[in-house]
Amino acid sequence: MMRIIGPPVEGSERVLTPSALGFVEDLVRTFGPRVEELLERRRAVQARYDAGMKPRFLDETAEIRSAAWTVAPPAHDLTDRRVEITGPVDRKMIINALNSGANVFMADFEDANSPTWANCVTGQLNLIDAVRRTITYVAPDTRKQYALGSNLATLLVRPRGFHLFERHCLVDDRPIPAMLFDFGLYFFHNVHDLLARGTGPYFYLPKLQSHLEARLWNDVFVHAQRAGGVAPGTIRATVLIETLPAAFEMDEILFELKEHSSGLNCGRWDYIFSSIKTQRNDPAFLLPDRGQVTMEAPFLKAYTQLLIRTCHRRGAHAMGGMAAQIPIKDDPVENERALEKVRADKQREVREGHDGTWVAHPGLVLIAKQVFDGGMPGPNQLGRLREDVEVTDRMLVEPPRGTRTESGLRHNIRVGIRYLEAWLGGQGAVPIYNLMEDAATAEISRTQIWQWIRHGAALDDGRPVTKDLVAQVSEEEFGSSRRYAAARAIFLEVATTDELEEFLTLPAYNELVANEQVT
Repeated sequence: MMRIIGPPVEGSERVLTPSALGFVEDLVRTFGPRVEELLERRRAVQARYDAGMKPRFLDETAEIRSAAWTVAPPAHDLTDRRVEITGPVDRKMIINALNSGANVFMADFEDANSPTWANCVTGQLNLIDAVRRTITYVAPDTRKQYALGSNLATLLVRPRGFHLFERHCLVDDRPIPAMLFDFGLYFFHNVHDLLARGTGPYFYLPKLQSHLEARLWNDVFVHAQRAGGVAPGTIRATVLIETLPAAFEMDEILFELKEHSSGLNCGRWDYIFSSIKTQRNDPAFLLPDRGQVTMEAPFLKAYTQLLIRTCHRRGAHAMGGMAAQIPIKDDPVENERALEKVRADKQREVREGHDGTWVAHPGLVLIAKQVFDGGMPGPNQLGRLREDVEVTDRMLVEPPRGTRTESGLRHNIRVGIRYLEAWLGGQGAVPIYNLMEDAATAEISRTQIWQWIRHGAALDDGRPVTKDLVAQVSEEEFGSSRRYAAARAIFLEVATTDELEEFLTLPAYNELVANEQVT
């Protein structure tokens, strides 16, 4: 029997209905043990990397990579995806994103969402209303009213990753996989309404590390479609290639999701984080300041171009990465400088062959659309096979070059702690230094510091990066501020611990749940 132990949430009776919870419980009992097995497999594979094994293309799946096959044709409302906007599942964001003029809105229960019980349940309620076109919002301070217009983006939903569990929902007194909670509630409540409106249940799948994880998701889709009485292939899913191991299994991931696949996406910020984490014991893969690791870095360029070639060979969309800039209203000169960075990045993506791109703010939709309209006159670039691209194992792990500076260290500490403080307060998408940051930025920040300490890296002034130096800089940046005390303690722990914590959000979630219980 499923038990709910979260605090009361207004409107939860519309989300946590007995039939909906029964559907989720069935998913958990059917697939929960396989989630646990795949997490154990992740740990075993990482142990081999730690012992010196290099990530590689798999010998055992070479036949899949060499064979001629394609995924299912795209759903009609996922044929043109030139601009996708992403953001958390709060009510105002959903309305603004659907109205933004973007082709697609990805409602995010993962990196842009602080997974308080209220956020997760209310987010489902907001999506129920969005699918039915009844969602409205009144700003409490200005009384401004928000409602949906007539030209809406296609809705996709990103559930949480394999590694996250929902502690407020128990089956046999154990927290359930958050991915099944998020997917199950959205699918159960909305599949028939979505189909009646000529669309469907579409998803983004985060942080997969192998084709076996894609196989599990495919089995979940088959099971859910059968239980919901809808046709096979009704569900469509785009996989974020945002882990280094997954970059070596792109063909295999598409193959496993074949009738449900809508392509792959370059989740580049998490990909940098994963590249550090996977190669944690390799002193040769030592990154410079985060600001110097651009998409022109050889290991990132190889990854994005391989993704495009792989997708287009299989008839699947190859989606570009995020523009996190926020329009700067009070500084026109700095604003234009930021927007020019967005234009240049999107021009690179459309030139290389991407079929669309991501933005984090409605103010960037028009810029991204203009770039893709100019470089991609058709609905996509599936016909650009990029047969000129050849990527080897070594190219995907080639370390970037550059310097490490005190400024870069301080920036990582400031951004990481500021983001974490907001996350602990229930906010998952956080404006910092004119960028809309999510958990991926904090993960890069803390793993980069951990890597520098682990391998005795020196700053450009000759000082080694040590635990004491990181503690000193964090003290100088935040002092004895009570506001940042909890965030600073967690960040310092995960940035300076001897053994690298797999995900920052795991110890942070403990604090988040403890705060909910206190309040």
